[in-house]
Amino acid sequence: MVWCMVFVGCGASRGRAIHRAANRTDVTPERERTSVFYSLLKYVVLGPILRALFRPIVTGSEHVPLTGPAILASNHLSFCDSIFMPLMVRRKVTFVAKAEYFLGSGIKGRLIKAFFVGTGTIPIDRSGGRAAQVAMDTGLAILRAGGLFGIYPEGTRSPDGRLYRGKTGVARLALESGAPVIPVAMLNSDEIQPPGKVIPKIRRIRIRFGEPLDFGRYAGMAGDRFVERAITDEIMYELMDLSGREYIDVYAATLKAASAVPVVSVVAVADRAPAAAA
Repeated sequence: MVWCMVFVGCGASRGRAIHRAANRTDVTPERERTSVFYSLLKYVVLGPILRALFRPIVTGSEHVPLTGPAILASNHLSFCDSIFMPLMVRRKVTFVAKAEYFLGSGIKGRLIKAFFVGTGTIPIDRSGGRAAQVAMDTGLAILRAGGLFGIYPEGTRSPDGRLYRGKTGVARLALESGAPVIPVAMLNSDEIQPPGKVIPKIRRIRIRFGEPLDFGRYAGMAGDRFVERAITDEIMYELMDLSGREYIDVYAATLKAASAVPVVSVVAVADRAPAAAA
C-alpha cells in the first residue's frame, strides 16, 4: 500500500487552492509522531523494499555530517528524487513539496497527504508570496535546530534532464543559517521514473554526494542579491560537475511556461532580462 501510494503521487492532479498548512510557522524538525512514522517508512516498511528493488549505488555519502545542520542541495529529475535521496542518508532529511500534494481528494489524495505530513515534508506555494517565505522561514528553523534540510535550487523538476539556473533561496538559507551546503547529484532517476510516468522502471539508482561548500566568507551579507546569485551559481556549478548534466542558464519554470516557444527564443529573452535575485 505504501509503495503504491508513493509512486501514484506523481500522477495526482494539481489543486487550485493552497492548503492552509503552507502558512504554518510552528513546524519543528523532530516532532515525535513524525519521527516515528519517518523511521517506520525508512527502516521497516519502504526502505528495505526500495533497497532490494533498486540496489542503490551511492558515492560520497561520508560528506553528509553525522551531527549539526546542513543543506542538501540537489538537482531535480523525477518525483522519486525525494524518496531515494533521503533513503541514502542516515539522518532525517526534511524537504518542502508543492502544496498541491497536500490537496488531493479521495482515498489516494488522503494517502499521499498522510505520507508527506508523516515524513515531515513542508508544503510550499510555488506561486510565490507570503506562503513561500513561510516555507523558507521553516527551513531556516530546521537548520537552526541542527537538522538537515533538502532543497532543489532549480525550484521545479527539469523538463528534459538538463540542469537549469538555480533560484537564490538556497543561498539565503546558507547565509542566514551558516550551515554548509552539500551538493547532491541524482544521476539517473529520470530514467527510473520520467516526469509524467506513474510506474517506475526497476533499475539501479545512482546518487553522488559532493564535498561540503562553506560560504562563511560571505557572513553578514544575507540579502545582497549579487552575493546570493554568486553563491547559487557556485552551487549549480558543483551540481553540473557532479551530475555531468548540461547546464542551461535559464530558469526551468520559464522554459516550462514558454514550452510552445523555441528554446533559442527563451534563452534570448532571459539574456535580456535584468539579473534580479530569484
